[in-house]
Amino acid sequence: MLSWEDYEDDSQQQAPAVTPAVAPAVAPAISKAPATASDTDNQTRTPEPETSIVVPEPTREPVVGAPEKAFETAAPSEGPAQAETAASEQAIASIEGGTSVEAGTLKDEVLLQAEAALADLDAPMVGDGAAEENQRVTVDQKRMINCRADLNQLVPFKYDWAWQKYLDGCANHWMPQEVNMTADIALWKSENGLTQDERLIVKRSLGFFSTADSLVANNLVLAIYRLITNPECRQYLLRQAFEEAIHTHAYQYVIESLGMDEGEIFNMYHEVPAVARKASWGLKYTKDISDPTFTTGTLETDKVLLKNLIAYYCVLEGVFFYCGFTQILSMGRRNKMTGTSEQFQYILRDESMHVNFGIDVINQIKMENPGLWDEEMQNQARQMILEGTQLEIEYARDTMPRGVLGMNANMMAEYLMFIANRRLAQIGLTEQFPGVKNPFPWMSEIMDLKKEKNFFETRVTEYQTGGALSWD
Repeated sequence: MLSWEDYEDDSQQQAPAVTPAVAPAVAPAISKAPATASDTDNQTRTPEPETSIVVPEPTREPVVGAPEKAFETAAPSEGPAQAETAASEQAIASIEGGTSVEAGTLKDEVLLQAEAALADLDAPMVGDGAAEENQRVTVDQKRMINCRADLNQLVPFKYDWAWQKYLDGCANHWMPQEVNMTADIALWKSENGLTQDERLIVKRSLGFFSTADSLVANNLVLAIYRLITNPECRQYLLRQAFEEAIHTHAYQYVIESLGMDEGEIFNMYHEVPAVARKASWGLKYTKDISDPTFTTGTLETDKVLLKNLIAYYCVLEGVFFYCGFTQILSMGRRNKMTGTSEQFQYILRDESMHVNFGIDVINQIKMENPGLWDEEMQNQARQMILEGTQLEIEYARDTMPRGVLGMNANMMAEYLMFIANRRLAQIGLTEQFPGVKNPFPWMSEIMDLKKEKNFFETRVTEYQTGGALSWD
């Protein structure tokens, strides 16, 4: 490595000599003794920086007997460019001097107009009135719905679990581009890489999920966020909405990587009955509360909101996703479509957190508003979960007309009944399918939010932010 002295020597040897610019006419040459070797060495080693450049007088001849005055400089004659520059500078000086008062007056007038516009601005302070939204928020004032306290005050927390879920969601951040799709692309393009039944499963899964996550995101942004009146829960809802966007991005990334027909995949919810029926079922529960004029505060409207939460958290995310997830993750266990499977694994973990959050919100609303959870509401909630289970069983039969990946439609139906029992119990309802068991116990292992045991070839062992993922 070069030392600083080496760098100086090298730069001095290579740098070209700087020749000062001179006027077109050059003064007569002055004879000078030839430079000695010593002089040359001194110039090379220790060049003295030039502090000024003397421009020789273009026309004056040397004065004999007065050499000290022979090279005095004269001001260069002013050419067109210099004259134009001088005129511009003079004009600018004239403007700055002549209009400074006018500019200041104009600025004052503009600010006076802004001040007048702000004269009627109402900024109530604590103590200015008895309105609840103008006072400091206490924990007792916070409510999940119909809260009149200031929603901009995040703390003090009432629902610590909601804030913790927000933190967990941030720790679980990931992005689709982090997943290597090379093996999936090769397998998908290979004529004998996948069976037709396996290809159907991949397409159906991408077709449904690419739409479903958009439906969930729209429901959150256009309705739920506005109607949930707790700031720490809203904080998690913002995180969830971002995760739904990541999931839609992931499906698009897989579709693009595999070179699929995007029109075919993204329009399945219009063109494939098993997909379209699930999407339509979810949309009908969004219709009312997505109306900007919809508000809660009555028994009837509060029930409409509660039904929406059950539809999206207990059914759409809590039941509709499980057949497709199980199918794709089963491929990963068989070393097929491992990149796609890895992304679905991350998505499943996110969705599991969404479901747990939503169930906590539902149960909190029930506790704070016991009149909502009457017999009629319980019957409706039970019926919604059963309807969702039936739609997912129909989807399983459509995507698995024959046994594939070590499973078949009957096994999937039992698994979905097992999931339905869990959803019913989680919101305080009686299980409807006694005796059913989980035929895919490995799914529970995959849904562990912190660790999993040597799953895909990449063997993800820690699920943290992208920069903190730990790989074997």
